[in-house]
Amino acid sequence: MPEHDPLLKYREQHQHRLNYMPWLYWKLKPRNKLWAQAWQQDYQQYLQEMEDIEIGENCFISPLAHLFAEPGRKIIIGDHSFVAADSVLHGPLHIGNEVAINHHCTLDGGRAGITLSDQVRLAAYTHIYAFNHGMKTNMAIYEQPVRSKGVFIGKDVWIGADVGIVDGVHIDDYAVIGMNAVVTRNVESYAIMAGNPAQKIADRRNKK
Repeated sequence: MPEHDPLLKYREQHQHRLNYMPWLYWKLKPRNKLWAQAWQQDYQQYLQEMEDIEIGENCFISPLAHLFAEPGRKIIIGDHSFVAADSVLHGPLHIGNEVAINHHCTLDGGRAGITLSDQVRLAAYTHIYAFNHGMKTNMAIYEQPVRSKGVFIGKDVWIGADVGIVDGVHIDDYAVIGMNAVVTRNVESYAIMAGNPAQKIADRRNKK
């Protein structure tokens, strides 16, 4: 674009806003949607050429996010999903449709992988690790074998900001995990969890 274009600075700032607030991508006015879609098409094509990644239709992937998917650690992203800036995603990951991964989330699939079902919402600074170190005292932790059981998160689950989820956890459909919680065990459907370690404090079906 020519340097004298009066809209250049506006467009750069608009891109910056979208990187951190991707839900605005689907609310763009027609004149902005044209350049934004072209921008995303170019970046997503580049990403799929460089990494073992499949990206569905009508997605937004921030160029300021960090996605790594070497052979054997594939990332699959469903339709209408987004990944915001400063997130770090390392496969294997299977991300469903209409999934929101907000800024500064970290997901590492270990060997067994992480599954985010349709309509999962990850608030900022969510951390999910599908692996763990051994902790025997006869050798340093970094020298011990790493295990990986995998993490599964069901449909329409809302994970609050600054939540940590450890390897082996299964969160059933429609659960809610409160801000700053640490999830160390399985979560039943519709449960509202809070605390460290996370405990059930309510049932979503009882909320208005």
